[in-house]
Amino acid sequence: MENLYPHAVKRISKEIREILKESIDGVKVIVNEQDLTDVQAVIDGPVGTPYDGGKFHIKLAISEKYPREPPKGFFFTKIFHPNVAPLTGEICVNTLKTDWKSDLGVKHVLLVIRCLLVNPNPQSALNEEAGRLFQEDYNEYVSQAQLYTDIHACNHLRDVKPVERLLSEGRSTINAKIHPDVGDSVSILRDANGPSPKKPTGQRHISATKKALKRL
Repeated sequence: MENLYPHAVKRISKEIREILKESIDGVKVIVNEQDLTDVQAVIDGPVGTPYDGGKFHIKLAISEKYPREPPKGFFFTKIFHPNVAPLTGEICVNTLKTDWKSDLGVKHVLLVIRCLLVNPNPQSALNEEAGRLFQEDYNEYVSQAQLYTDIHACNHLRDVKPVERLLSEGRSTINAKIHPDVGDSVSILRDANGPSPKKPTGQRHISATKKALKRL
């Protein structure tokens, strides 16, 4: 865990408790037992987008300067998106940069990232090809994004870490330890009746080019 000031630890622990209590539509939050600043989540691909049917694993890295500085966001799941760097998975969104305010929090960031799957911003593209296709050949952009989703995001549960597998199967309660100065804890409550991950939606990528397949 980063060497956070006690007030920052209290702030993060409060935010995590609120998120786990209220939940976020389409987002399942995962708390690292060993490091509260390592916030991870699985985001459901929004219906009506090329990411529909996918499960996208992301991470928020929170530094010792939080909340004065925003978390850094990364996609672990490979995704074809204008605002996600193809090699590192870094997420480019104004909320995580110029538009950040200290009264915003983790929940807001997670909501913004999910909204980014609905409304990409090609003007600040980290994936230049995705940004170009989004503006010049939208059908090809959709085809490429669906192809990535089918290959990398619809098989999500095969490669997840043990903590995520337990959560997805609804078999475990995991306690996230808080800094001793705070003297508190956060629990992720199991949801045995939660929905099962969606299966791939079929061969939606028939029209994808050979060039796209080689790149994968």
